[in-house]
Amino acid sequence: MTIDPTQLADTIRAHEAAQGQPVSRLGYFCAPFRPTSGPLSDKVIKVYRGLPDAAALDRLAAAHDDYVAALRQTGVPLPETDFRLLPLDGRPIPVIVQAALPESALMRPRMQAEDRESTLAMMQAAGQVIARFWNAADQIPARIGFHPSIRNFAVLDGEAIFYDTFPPLIHYSRQEMGRMLLLFSDKRLMRLIGPLMRRRVTGIQDEWYSAPETLVGLVGSACRLRPEYEQDYLNWGRDFATREMPRWADEAIAGMQQAPRLPGYWTSFRKLLGLQGEPNL
Repeated sequence: MTIDPTQLADTIRAHEAAQGQPVSRLGYFCAPFRPTSGPLSDKVIKVYRGLPDAAALDRLAAAHDDYVAALRQTGVPLPETDFRLLPLDGRPIPVIVQAALPESALMRPRMQAEDRESTLAMMQAAGQVIARFWNAADQIPARIGFHPSIRNFAVLDGEAIFYDTFPPLIHYSRQEMGRMLLLFSDKRLMRLIGPLMRRRVTGIQDEWYSAPETLVGLVGSACRLRPEYEQDYLNWGRDFATREMPRWADEAIAGMQQAPRLPGYWTSFRKLLGLQGEPNL
């Protein structure tokens, strides 16, 4: 992806001045936006908090490059994605630029609006990406995770496309990733209070590093979005685990005997993070 860094910096400053066109308020680390005009109007831009530690930022950039490469290697469809440390106001800031997907393809609003057959077809498309990733993840010689929630997919022409690459779930230890969840939180309150609950904050990531739990999490999200189809989604999930993820089927099926629920501490964190909309992880 060829992007003029001056144009990118100017676009970000203009957005900060005018608040542009946010495309998401559900993000944990930033609110992505798509410029309404200009050379980057076909891109989604994600601006994250900077850090005073230059070595940590360099490590983050390298990890992101490795994570995108690993996702592609394991067969996860991604839009064109570019990570850079952009000098803004005299300091490097992590910025991700992605090719924009049609808003009409975003899985979460589609799951809320469409009928049973269509939502089950989207679940199948997303499930295939989850299974493809985990069945190939042994190829990656590093600790690697995946966060395939409904809000992180678009479904276009029957294919699920994943678009959430931050934080890069590769190389970092469990404790390091727990610290990242606090360091890069967009909410000051979370950065202040979060360290007092470090064990629970650290535990948020555990689902992302577990093959059966990522599938159970997808089904739980669907059940919360469309409770009238709860049994259909549970039946789909149990059957899918047996067919497509046999190594983890027993554990996944055990988690889908009834609609999976979010743990209470996570809904509390959502309030601290100021996230909008129904809980959907």
